[in-house]
Amino acid sequence: MGSDFEATRQVTVSRGDWKHLLYKLVQYSAQTAYQLCKVGSISLSLARMAISATISSRYGGSFLQQNLDHFKISVQTIPRSQNIRMIVPKKINPASHVANSSALEATQVQEKKPLSLDSPFPDFRFDEYMNTKAISVNKALDDAIPLQEPIKIHEAMRYSLLAGGKRVRPMLCIASCELVGGDESLAMPMACALEMIHTMSLIHDDLPCMDNDDLRRGKPTNHKVYGEETAVLAGDALLSLAFEHVAAKTGNVQASRVVRAIAELASSVGSQGLVAGQIVDLSSEGEQVDLNHLEYIHVHKTSKLLEAAVVCGAIMGGANEAEIERMRKYAKCIGLLFQVVDDILDVTKSSEELGKTAGKDLATDKATYPKLMGLERAKKFADELVAMATEELSHFDAVKAAPLYHLANYIAYRQN
Repeated sequence: MGSDFEATRQVTVSRGDWKHLLYKLVQYSAQTAYQLCKVGSISLSLARMAISATISSRYGGSFLQQNLDHFKISVQTIPRSQNIRMIVPKKINPASHVANSSALEATQVQEKKPLSLDSPFPDFRFDEYMNTKAISVNKALDDAIPLQEPIKIHEAMRYSLLAGGKRVRPMLCIASCELVGGDESLAMPMACALEMIHTMSLIHDDLPCMDNDDLRRGKPTNHKVYGEETAVLAGDALLSLAFEHVAAKTGNVQASRVVRAIAELASSVGSQGLVAGQIVDLSSEGEQVDLNHLEYIHVHKTSKLLEAAVVCGAIMGGANEAEIERMRKYAKCIGLLFQVVDDILDVTKSSEELGKTAGKDLATDKATYPKLMGLERAKKFADELVAMATEELSHFDAVKAAPLYHLANYIAYRQN
């Protein structure tokens, strides 16, 4: 079948999935479909092929026939009461994903939206980007909290702050700054502050009076190592250091922008942000919670800080008001997405895979998206949030937006 394909596999796609799959083709380019992992149990690259067969059945055979040689699909149309069966590539070389774009652009579905397999984002070495940024962030965090007197409190702060983690919030901050023309150095103090605050929230969240967890990032939680009193103080110290660090270490940024970013960060943590989500979450234990109530909890407990990461990065980078607003919309989507995925992972992964206690929400009868929506619907909701986030990025330069696009997909399809 050629070097573009590693192997083939047979997949059966229900005709009932047509509406959802057609929507995905409108929303995503071919490269997006290739890079995203799954819609339910069907990968988006497979979904794209299913759509080709669907379009063929609705609009005649010319569309599929013109692209058959490129996709190397063998399609057998089965009676309408059954399914579509296809032999499709397991892996496609994204560099060769466009065979006949004019044929694709001429085809319209549903609301007369043009279909295109052209990718809005260029090829991007995301793993390399993640590794490079993580090294920079980890060094900056290490430098920000030297081991000094009192030794015990600084040890406890460093223990949790430098325990690893994905560094999603610092990377979102830096990528947002770079998107609007800034560079890493402008955003690094804020990126570190975000990780300090996030780490504070984890230390406090793990305490016996809160979620009472023993494992975090694959290691014993802070209070298990240093005691509850020290853990509380370590979190407090990280929170105060975060704001000191931004104010003292940010350079080459207008003072008005630094003040605005600090205000944005503070609002994401306080009684209208993270604390609001945490208190409502604690108050809701053992009660019947609907989706609106659950969304309030997670928008405040998780999404607000992720939103601050993106918006603060944009502010530091010199974004105008329109750019800040678009990035805020992007951030709201990925912020909620992060928690939806967390809920999914809690019921689908082991403690070893997650690096924290798995199945805890189920054991405590806690409201989650899989519990209220069902696992498959929760997965589709996550996919819809990715689509909305990607739409906001389409208004920016594709090259500069690529890191944020890939970060959204990383959040959606992470395994821990």
